Amino acid sequence: MHELTIPKKYVVSKTQVSAPLSSPSVKPAPDAGRRIQTRVSNVHGKGVFAVQDLAEGETLIEYVGEVITWKEALRRHPHDPKDPNHTFYFHIDEKHVIDAKYGGNSSRWINHSCKPNCEADEQDGRVFIKALRNIKAGDELFYDYGLIIDAPYTKKLLAEYPCWCGSPDCRGTLLAPKDDKPGKKEKKKKSEKAAAADKPVKGKQLRKELNKELKKVLKKAGKTGKAAKPVKPAKGKKP
Repeated sequence: MHELTIPKKYVVSKTQVSAPLSSPSVKPAPDAGRRIQTRVSNVHGKGVFAVQDLAEGETLIEYVGEVITWKEALRRHPHDPKDPNHTFYFHIDEKHVIDAKYGGNSSRWINHSCKPNCEADEQDGRVFIKALRNIKAGDELFYDYGLIIDAPYTKKLLAEYPCWCGSPDCRGTLLAPKDDKPGKKEKKKKSEKAAAADKPVKGKQLRKELNKELKKVLKKAGKTGKAAKPVKPAKGKKP
């Protein structure tokens, strides 16, 4: 089993277990009025939906909760021992994490999609969910969690972070793409093959240049009235 690490980008999904919405030091945050609403999702558990048409670039809601240190986040983890990979954590910098289990709002129920209609915008230690494009009333809101884990992407690890977004571009996992993934390697191999295919072209170019020079010699010989003759190597010597 891989060592547990809290991903350092966006949220680590969410737990579906019931939990207190506030701690003694945090007051519950209000939701975003009537523009969005939490309902049952066909993708995963609960989801957040547009109640009215939303415009591209519009700030829909702030991802809020109790701001804690990474050390405290690791101490609290997991929120649900039965499902340790699902939390309400959201990374904001190298020292702090938002724990939306306490003082959170409906933003914590926004599901992941590999082709999202929203994005998480971090500004000075705060996180805002914004519309990437125009969203119609009734549509579910999504943003790409893009979870980052340093461990190698094994089949077992990918299975622990499955994606159910159903998008044609679905990568099958909540984890962010890695540079050393198979697709990247295939592209590298193709580029190497293309580079190898360039070698004959260089040879043709060389022959072209030689022919060009030969024509110059023949042309010069024609002007002097002398025919160009091939040069024979001396006996016993290689050309």
